[in-house]
Amino acid sequence: MKQQLTYLLIIFLSATLTAQSGNQKKIKVENEDKEILEKIFSQLKNKKDKTTAELIEETGRLLLETPYVAHTLETDKEQLVINLRELDCTTYAENCLAIARTIKKGKLTFKQFTKELTLIRYRNGSIDGYPSRLHYFSDWIFENDSQGFVKRVTEQISNTPYPLEVNYMSNHPDSYKQLTDNNDFIARIAKKEKEISSRKMFYIPENRVTDFEDKLKVGDIVGITTSIEGMDIQHVVILVKKNDRIHIMHASSKAEKVIVSEGTLEDYLLGNKRATGIMVARPL
Repeated sequence: MKQQLTYLLIIFLSATLTAQSGNQKKIKVENEDKEILEKIFSQLKNKKDKTTAELIEETGRLLLETPYVAHTLETDKEQLVINLRELDCTTYAENCLAIARTIKKGKLTFKQFTKELTLIRYRNGSIDGYPSRLHYFSDWIFENDSQGFVKRVTEQISNTPYPLEVNYMSNHPDSYKQLTDNNDFIARIAKKEKEISSRKMFYIPENRVTDFEDKLKVGDIVGITTSIEGMDIQHVVILVKKNDRIHIMHASSKAEKVIVSEGTLEDYLLGNKRATGIMVARPL
């Protein structure tokens, strides 16, 4: 009996270590990323009582001047990539939300941050290959709303239907390393695209943004809708205020770094040929 219990204990410990090892392999991070995270935690550790939106803005400002780098999440095998040294528009917004939520939880640890980021970036918080990532930002808003992390407020602000039909990824698989010659992934993406396209979505048209500017709030995470066929959102920004007007804080490919815009949100939209309006996700 004693030998049997010892044997079972060994099996249990082996399974636990295997599971822990598997989870560790799903995270890609550099020491510098952890140092940046710790620095942000140290500067915001006494601000737990602030709203999530306020913490998003403060986190975003601490990441100003961070270099813009695209495709940092693309690895041979899907895993949680943590890169605070280089950001694109989506990873910037995701990291700001994940850090804000970690601070609100009062658990300023790397483990809690990775948990929050996984829940935000992946459908149901489960990393199950490339298609499990929330690639379309309208889907990102929908899923994070479902989890109670943000609230979709676009409909209540403008009630303007967005004729959404997404199929860009499945129609352009050669533009995505992980989809090239992978029919299973393409099929999974195409199935999800049909589901996304079946939803009722809303947006604020670019020529109506100033009409509703008083309804927009600092810390809102906003997707810039686009006229690109098959695509829903072309850019992601965080709203801030300058001189009582709404501006954007974002990882800019043009500026090649994280910046606060000189012009207003309206200026940005009207100056972008393919921008058509915005979708708004309000942090909870």
